[in-house]
Amino acid sequence: MTDRTRPLANRTVPFAGFEWMIAWRYLRARRAEGGVSVMTWISLIGITLAVFALIATLSVRAGFRAEFVDTILGANAHVTAYSSVYVTDAGVTTRAIADYAEMADRIRTVPGVTRVAPLVRGQVMASANGRNAGVEIYGIAKDDLLTIPRVADPEEARGDIDGFGPGLAIGSGVARELGVRVGDKVRLISPDGVKTAFGTSVRVNAYEVAYIFTAGRYDIDRTRIYMPFSEAQSFFDREGAADELEVMVRDPERVDALKPALFDAGGELTLLWTWRDASGSFLRALDIEDNVMFVILSILVLIATMNIVSGLIMLVKNKGRDIGILRTMGLSEGSVMRVFFICGASVGTLGTVLGVALGCLFAVYIDPIFSFVNYVSGGGVWDPSIRGIYALPAKLQTVDVAAAVALSLGLSFVITLFPARRAARMNPVEALRYE
Repeated sequence: MTDRTRPLANRTVPFAGFEWMIAWRYLRARRAEGGVSVMTWISLIGITLAVFALIATLSVRAGFRAEFVDTILGANAHVTAYSSVYVTDAGVTTRAIADYAEMADRIRTVPGVTRVAPLVRGQVMASANGRNAGVEIYGIAKDDLLTIPRVADPEEARGDIDGFGPGLAIGSGVARELGVRVGDKVRLISPDGVKTAFGTSVRVNAYEVAYIFTAGRYDIDRTRIYMPFSEAQSFFDREGAADELEVMVRDPERVDALKPALFDAGGELTLLWTWRDASGSFLRALDIEDNVMFVILSILVLIATMNIVSGLIMLVKNKGRDIGILRTMGLSEGSVMRVFFICGASVGTLGTVLGVALGCLFAVYIDPIFSFVNYVSGGGVWDPSIRGIYALPAKLQTVDVAAAVALSLGLSFVITLFPARRAARMNPVEALRYE
């Protein structure tokens, strides 16, 4: 090595054009020329599939959680206000809210509360066409029913919600179970009926079906019937009282922060039950599952990136003579290291890009993909009675895609450093000894 070549090597700009040129020649070299194109393809496909699986899984989990929360918030109260047990002036023990109108007015004044609706609730048996089904009655005023998103503006609906009043609004699952359509009659049977000298008689009333909705949650559509508030008071013997108050807030995610103000507005007998109390354990289970799935799929990405190491080690071994010649020509250790780093990092980067593209396409077109899988398998792949929702959702989130990209590129770059450093530290004399 002359004195003129060494200073030039030392002044080489990192990642210079000739380093990219050498790396590109090594990547596309055929096996007969000392390249490892087969290993390169294996590494590329492995990283692509691993990143695709990671993004697809994260998007499905995010979509499932978003759909689950949306159906909760779209058809259920964000906060339910009850009354603790008390004894009336007549000596009757009850939990009914006698001053529900005044209590509702006080709660409406709490900042962040958007709606308060008195409810009468009860469980009865519905009967029609010789079929029976256990259902839950929600007695609610028509104006309040129109503010429930998943009922007033559902995924599917039959009939006219304006007919609610003389008629009932029932879930599509209840209608399917009883075999009824809009305009048919449904009998509601309550064991807690009229009290007489001979005991309590069963209360049976017939109502017309005015509106059939599909809220998007199997358990809601399968069990819920909405009845006019005044009629529910009469049917369940709640004259002049309500069972609970349904409270909607502007920011459901911060509902716990409103609890103190709601307690103060409700009064000393008030009990609160939020949507997080009702579904918090399930949501926490989803969060834990998300973390576990991310760790497991991260290991899959690590295994895929390990193929880059094996490919680069073979490439370094096959290119030992070239490395020796390049070093004697004045190429520095840093340049050699960068050449092989570019080889490995290029495979990791390209695999990551392809994996992200496939994962995003999967999330966007999940409905036709799922329909095809369901068709090929003969149907029944997704059971809404178990999952709670009717289809497999997916939701692309920037943070999930960014996490997958950062993980894949980070592992690819770090792992590539080891064989690249080995190539840089190769002794040119030993590399050329037997050539």
